[in-house]
Amino acid sequence: MAVKKNVAGTKAPITETTIIGWYVQSVLENNGTPQNVYSFCKQNGIEETDFYKIFGSFDALKQSVWNAFLNNATQAMQNEPSYATYTPKNKLLSLYFTLFEILTLNRSYILYSLKDNGEGLKNLQDLKQFRRQFKDFVTTLVQNASPVSERIQKIKEPVYAEGAWVQFLFILKFWIDDNSPGFEKTDIVIEKSVNTVVDLFDTKPLENLFDLGKFLWKEAKMR
Repeated sequence: MAVKKNVAGTKAPITETTIIGWYVQSVLENNGTPQNVYSFCKQNGIEETDFYKIFGSFDALKQSVWNAFLNNATQAMQNEPSYATYTPKNKLLSLYFTLFEILTLNRSYILYSLKDNGEGLKNLQDLKQFRRQFKDFVTTLVQNASPVSERIQKIKEPVYAEGAWVQFLFILKFWIDDNSPGFEKTDIVIEKSVNTVVDLFDTKPLENLFDLGKFLWKEAKMR
């Protein structure tokens, strides 16, 4: 394993987490991605070979940043003593609230990654692996849901997973533009949209769809 000397002179292992931390810090301090792997490694006192042992490129590194957000969220949820007793709806709510807490802690990086770089949500390449893991999580929720109607049995799991992914992108876009204190309006959107999606697994979704629609229409008119 590659190592780097810390200030005390002892050797600290260079891990995926270490390089992700350096990369995010570099982006925030320089308002842009490092020029190349060579300069990035020189800045952090490691050899290029140390970088390539962990990441094949900056593109792979950027995807791993998003993976780390999702992995930290799911790990935090699963560490909750009562997590195993959560319903699928509460597990999805917990994922969103935990994930957006983590994204908020890294909001400056997220805004650069998906807004200030000029590409915005048009370029979601950085979320490629994140999307796969996210859909796997939702598919597991659907598999573990109690069968409440024949409708659920007939519709394939990928349909729900893809729908949840579109929902996540919608919430992410709302959060990026949210100027409310503590992003409280994003919390409202999370709760209303999750209620709607989970109801689609069961029955009577129209009331929640109407409720969500009213809220979003009001927000759109105020912007």
